[in-house]
Amino acid sequence: MEIRPYRHEVKYYECDRMGITHHSNYIRFMEEARVDWMDQLGYGFDRMEAEGVVSPVVSVECRYRQSTTFKDVIEIVPRVAEATTLKLVVEYTMTCGGRVVCTGTSTHCFMENGRPVSLEARFPELYAGMMASKANK
Repeated sequence: MEIRPYRHEVKYYECDRMGITHHSNYIRFMEEARVDWMDQLGYGFDRMEAEGVVSPVVSVECRYRQSTTFKDVIEIVPRVAEATTLKLVVEYTMTCGGRVVCTGTSTHCFMENGRPVSLEARFPELYAGMMASKANK
C-alpha cells in the first residue's frame, strides 16, 4: 500500500516572534502524521483505543535542519525505523519545497489494561502494514 505524505500548512500562531515555526510544533506535526499514517493503514488510534490498547510515547527526538514560516506546507513521511515485540520506533522526514527541514523519531510501547502488549500479536494487520513502511537502513 502506498502511503501518502501528511501535509501540514504552518499556521500563524505556530510561529514565534521572529516569524519562524516554533520548534515545539514539530513534535505535534509528528503526532499528526503518525495518526494520519495509522488511519491510512486502516487501523487508527481511535479504533485501537476502542479495543482497549493505548500507545504511550516513551521518547521523542527532533533534528532541525532549516526553518519554516507561516503558510509553508510541510510534508511529513513516517516510517518504521525499528520494531521489537513491545517497542516501535517511528522516524519522520519533514520536507518543505523539496528541502528537508526536520527529521525526528518517536518511540512507543503498546499497553492493554496497564500491561505491555505485543502489537504484532494483538493487531497483526496493523503491524504488517507498519512493517511494509520500514525504513531502509
